[in-house]
Amino acid sequence: MSYYRQQNRSRLTVGQDGNSLVMLIAINLVAFVLLAFIKVIYYFTYGKEGVPIYHDQVLDWVALPADFSTFITRPWTLITHFIVHDSVWHIIANMLWMWCFGYIFQDLAGNRKLIPVFIYGALAGAVAFMLSYNLLPPLREHLSEASAIGASAGVMAIAIAATALAPNYRIFPMINGGIPLWVLTMLFAIIDLATIPYNNPGGHIAHLAGAGTGFLLIVVLRKGYDWSLWMNNVYDWANNLANPDKPKKGKELKTQLFYKSNVQPFKKRSNVTQQRIDDILDKINQKGYQSLSEEEKEILKRASQEDLM
Repeated sequence: MSYYRQQNRSRLTVGQDGNSLVMLIAINLVAFVLLAFIKVIYYFTYGKEGVPIYHDQVLDWVALPADFSTFITRPWTLITHFIVHDSVWHIIANMLWMWCFGYIFQDLAGNRKLIPVFIYGALAGAVAFMLSYNLLPPLREHLSEASAIGASAGVMAIAIAATALAPNYRIFPMINGGIPLWVLTMLFAIIDLATIPYNNPGGHIAHLAGAGTGFLLIVVLRKGYDWSLWMNNVYDWANNLANPDKPKKGKELKTQLFYKSNVQPFKKRSNVTQQRIDDILDKINQKGYQSLSEEEKEILKRASQEDLM
């Protein structure tokens, strides 16, 4: 993408350049398909034992371990775990909710805040997940085998951020004028909180941490602090390392492109009309060719080339 093209656009379409939502969903889908293909290879190679071997040799190395001693040996899992899904229904649910809330959030906050909010929420969820298994006695006994995968915490951050920006934003307008966004997000937050004792407690705690992070990001944004700015600056810097259109460091665009340019921005050229040519010819008859200005000589030259004389 050219350095000078517009970055923030509303009403993004699926095929439009710079659509962060489509990019984020595509990354998750590509990672899912790649791991699914590897799992199939393990199945055909080892038979029924292929899936457990796949989990030990592949999935465990991209999933976030709850045990700090294991995490130290696999620090990259802090990033890889939130784009990894091992279940078709898991990724379908996450991507559907990401699309719904992400589209609303992009429309409200612009294109360049979606991915930072997702990353902040996912990282907060990862920290909460590890802390819960290391500090809470009911979870500590499962510390060694606990691990986290999925984009749920990041999706929850996007959902809460969108709701914090416009809680009365209505969806499904055909149902009695629409359902306020805050009702839907509140329902999901309550479900996460209520199901902690029954299923995947560490995962639900991570979701709530992502939700809290999304809300915090909007609070500080309203106070004038944009925590997504440094991420976007890093992205722009990396994206323009080999971009010849990028302005040189320390130079303003107007200085580099206009004031210190080696060529004129435009060249003035008079219109060649028959009346203008007749006036110049009359001047030659009266005062001679040497009386013509450079502009008039240029007009005569152009007129001869365009066969107007």
